[in-house]
Amino acid sequence: MECGHCCNYSWVDFVFTVLGICTFLFDLGADFWVAAEFYLQGDYHWFGIVLFFVFVSSALLQMFSWFWFKYDTELENFKPRTTTETLLLANGGRCDRLKLLHIFQLGFFLRYVTAIEQGFHVWWKKRNEPGHVIYLTHDLSMLRLFETFSESTPQLTLMIYIIIHNNKAETFQWVSITACFISIAWMVLEYHCSLRFFLPEKSKLGCSSSIVYFLWNLLLIAPRVGAVALFTSIFPPYIGLHFLLLWAALLLWAWAQHTDFMDSGPGEWLYRAMVALIWYFSWFNVAEGGTMGRSLIYHTFMAVDSSILLGTWYWYRHPLVTDHYVLPLLLALLVSYLLGLLLKTIYYKLFHPKIWQPLFQAGEDVPDNLVYRSLSPTDAQPSVINKRMGALANSFYFSSSMQTGGKTNGIEINAIM
Repeated sequence: MECGHCCNYSWVDFVFTVLGICTFLFDLGADFWVAAEFYLQGDYHWFGIVLFFVFVSSALLQMFSWFWFKYDTELENFKPRTTTETLLLANGGRCDRLKLLHIFQLGFFLRYVTAIEQGFHVWWKKRNEPGHVIYLTHDLSMLRLFETFSESTPQLTLMIYIIIHNNKAETFQWVSITACFISIAWMVLEYHCSLRFFLPEKSKLGCSSSIVYFLWNLLLIAPRVGAVALFTSIFPPYIGLHFLLLWAALLLWAWAQHTDFMDSGPGEWLYRAMVALIWYFSWFNVAEGGTMGRSLIYHTFMAVDSSILLGTWYWYRHPLVTDHYVLPLLLALLVSYLLGLLLKTIYYKLFHPKIWQPLFQAGEDVPDNLVYRSLSPTDAQPSVINKRMGALANSFYFSSSMQTGGKTNGIEINAIM
């Protein structure tokens, strides 16, 4: 398989990795500060909900990380490449040590430590082995995507709801909102950069494409978060029921699309459950073919659902408390949504590359062979390609409405995140 981004690792990539763990720690620290403030104020239910989001998200990250570590370490060509990996994974019993680390919620940090260590050696000491560190950063990018929608986005919704409910905002709440926005923004940029890695050289995207991609994602996520928070401020007990019913329907939809992302049955269902959670807030493309149709169905359904949530809030709100901001707020949410759709259209018309064949051919032996030809024809050694991120890039950059016998006809892509 030939991809088209030169397999180079620069100081910019290293800084991105370091900033990634910094933004994660800032978000985590803000979460514990918020939880502590709620506890000291006697708001034990908010204290419990905040910790629930943190620990459930952490458990999900550890499960994904463990599934991927277990798969990678069982490959014939696997070998420890950093001091950290050598200490933890060398000799026998490496799966037991990995499992213990993940039980203690340290597997995600292990990935960051190894990525930073390997990235430093590749960039600073000029070792010609960038493939492994790029492989690690792609896994981190996907884990940050999952963390954002399982912790940061629900946490942001909760903070907005509490501010609306109490009709006031405290400093720690603004810090939490800021941390959540930073986490979401970083996830969007990092995920798009990882996807761009798989583009052919002639289709490489500039920074302007990332800016537009970043803006339309945030502009579409914001109205959804606002609608859920406003509805919750009127009917707190029912938002849980709303989420469960919608999540279950979205889970079935993910199953109907025959996703094949993980390497085991339980892992695949965990992935589908995560996709359904992401879909509750934002569109995420998980399958090839018919992408435009699925995207249209999704956006139509979620627009109707958000409108119902906002309409219910408007009908049952407290007029004396909300009259001074209700119209500007609803107008801002509508403008944000429409502007997000406009920028999304602009992105796919002007910036999205035209790929006429899949980045991974159907039937290619991707799961058991992680080594492909280097992305640059001048490279002497093959580079390691992350087949998980490659599968997502294939869904994002290529979409066909006509597939026969495992071969895909040359149809211009129109895939959406």
